[in-house]
Amino acid sequence: MQSQPTVSARGGAVSTLPEPLSPAVRSGMATLLLYSAGHFAVDVYSAALGVFQPLFARELGVTLTQAGILGGTMVFAGSVMQPVYGYLSDRFHSRLFSVLAPAVAAIFISCLGLAPSYGWLLLLVFLGASAVASFHPQGSVRAAAGIKDGRGRAMALFISAGQLGFALGPLYFSTILSRFGMHNSPWAMIPGILVTLALLAYVPGHVPPERRTNKTVDWEALRPIAKPLFLLYMLVFLRSVVQISFSQFLPLYLTKERGFAYGSASLALTLYSSMGAVGGFVGGHIADRFGGRRVIIYSLILSVPFLLLFFHASGVLAIVGLAIAGFILLSTNPVNIVMAQNLAPAQSGTISALMMGFAWGMAGIILIPLAGVAADHFSLHTVLQSLILFPVLGFLLALRLPK
Repeated sequence: MQSQPTVSARGGAVSTLPEPLSPAVRSGMATLLLYSAGHFAVDVYSAALGVFQPLFARELGVTLTQAGILGGTMVFAGSVMQPVYGYLSDRFHSRLFSVLAPAVAAIFISCLGLAPSYGWLLLLVFLGASAVASFHPQGSVRAAAGIKDGRGRAMALFISAGQLGFALGPLYFSTILSRFGMHNSPWAMIPGILVTLALLAYVPGHVPPERRTNKTVDWEALRPIAKPLFLLYMLVFLRSVVQISFSQFLPLYLTKERGFAYGSASLALTLYSSMGAVGGFVGGHIADRFGGRRVIIYSLILSVPFLLLFFHASGVLAIVGLAIAGFILLSTNPVNIVMAQNLAPAQSGTISALMMGFAWGMAGIILIPLAGVAADHFSLHTVLQSLILFPVLGFLLALRLPK
């Protein structure tokens, strides 16, 4: 942004003022902020299931295996299905894929406290998570569609808003459930509905031409970048194994095996995810300056000692280890997405869904049910601690990313 001098009454230039932002820039920034708010809201509800799990175990007798299936359903509908919505978004360009999602997710997830049986839990989780899947691919493209400079920073803001929502979701729901009881959980839907109303009112219905995407998946265009794209996908997968397992099982693990109170366990999950949101924002800025490859490599290996500290220490020291591990490990969230979008900008909706949804989803749908079954036979402590192997594998794989 250029500056223009201002002149004093005596004729001397005394200061400079920035030129006013153009309408296009203001519109792009407003859209970024609105979609970041939508991302925040959607991920508040996507993070709620972990907080409900201890209550389901107490009120409905849900086992660890069933809890794992619930988590797998959430991840399947909310993440694995994202490429489908990414394709539909690329084809039809309707804003309804993203703007309606916060309200739909809010309604179904907030009604989990009214479910009379395990079957109803599965249905409500599936429907609420489907709205989460609908938002992410289109939201990630439209959020930065009007931003010409600093797209890494713009994407970092968008991703960090979602991570912050994911972080505060457990605190939000645990506060409502603790104070008003599980059967009053539908009151939690109000913020999501309000965000959808704001998106409907103020988000434009078109995408700038330079950011429009292909209506079909061009597999031939993806073939030359298959290797780096596959490496990025696997890195998201390996990181997501830890991230998703913690988000689904951490409150249950802390209350069941480490003696935490329900509120304290929810706060621990909030702290872990909050530090991840801060890490994602910082990681996007660092990647703009030093390159995404370095951020990915260092984040994976440096998270390992702090994860070990969490499992082997106690009290405040363990929670400090958990928080630092979240900050470091999740700092690559926006980095992976921007790197992948830059590889195939004409198919950014599909690529975003592949990185944000499908990789995350495959990690969750495979590992969460298996973790639940294994925990019923061994312990959650043993299962969760064994997941530290995945960042180590990711570090070795990241070394093969092209420079």
